[in-house]
Amino acid sequence: MKIIIINGPNINLLGKRETDIYGDQSFEEFFTILKNKYPSVSISHFQSNIEGELIDKLQEVGYDNDGVILNAAAYTHTSVGIGDVVKAISTPVIEVHISNTFAREEFRHHSFISPNAKGVILGFGLQSYELALQSFL
Repeated sequence: MKIIIINGPNINLLGKRETDIYGDQSFEEFFTILKNKYPSVSISHFQSNIEGELIDKLQEVGYDNDGVILNAAAYTHTSVGIGDVVKAISTPVIEVHISNTFAREEFRHHSFISPNAKGVILGFGLQSYELALQSFL
């Protein structure tokens, strides 16, 4: 099984930014643990702060992976383009958020990704990624 995790803006700052919301563990630390816990799954990840790079990566992997775990971060609420590419690709996408976006500012209550995603997991911290991975298994 081949799964890719794609992260949007500021996920590279996990462990440093707003630790009351996002925790004190970096994504790299979490990713190492996740890979070790699921050695039979080929898991890779990509992160960018640039919307077009996220769209390019989704187009690149959207036909030859078993699943995409996508945390588009703030672009979830603003990017029609990311929503469109999730609809266009054949690989199923699980939308993930570390925080419960519905417990935050109202603008975070809308997603351009959700209507085209296989599912949405939010509010379980970094564990949201593992729950998404388990949904593909």
